[in-house]
Amino acid sequence: MQALDFWLLDSIRAWVSCALFDILMPWISMLGEAGVVWILSGGLLLCTKKYRKEGFYLLLSLLAGLLICNLTLKPLVARARPCWLNPAAELIVSVPHDFSFPSGHATSSFAAAASIYYANRKFGIVAFIVATVMAFSRLYLYVHFPSDVLAGAAIGFACGYFVPRWAEKWYQRFVLKK
Repeated sequence: MQALDFWLLDSIRAWVSCALFDILMPWISMLGEAGVVWILSGGLLLCTKKYRKEGFYLLLSLLAGLLICNLTLKPLVARARPCWLNPAAELIVSVPHDFSFPSGHATSSFAAAASIYYANRKFGIVAFIVATVMAFSRLYLYVHFPSDVLAGAAIGFACGYFVPRWAEKWYQRFVLKK
């Protein structure tokens, strides 16, 4: 599997790399650091009366992704990053110090996108496009393997899909009955 991962990363380097992406991809990736763009999105939704509940669901989805991905799987799997294993690869960002599997950026991005899609399909489609670009930026920057990103996207999607449905039942049972 790792041979395929490296082949895909090296193919991205060979075929997609360009000056414009060298400027854009670090910036896009930076927006996903600690899920900041998604936390801000959830906070903005919380500030609106119409989407307050959905903002809460988005933040819960991010929390679930954090617990599963960053606090459980990353230290448990302890997978080295591609840039650690191939120090000859020149990076245009700082070398990350935490483990690689699964991608936290992909987890938070797809958790948020699925949660947003649950609330509003039109905004959700835009969020999925942003999530995909953000996940791709991690490959472009050579800091994650494709399998890290795919696993993170799957975990995030599951969090964004199931958490709002689970929270909706509790919301209806305990909040609406009061």
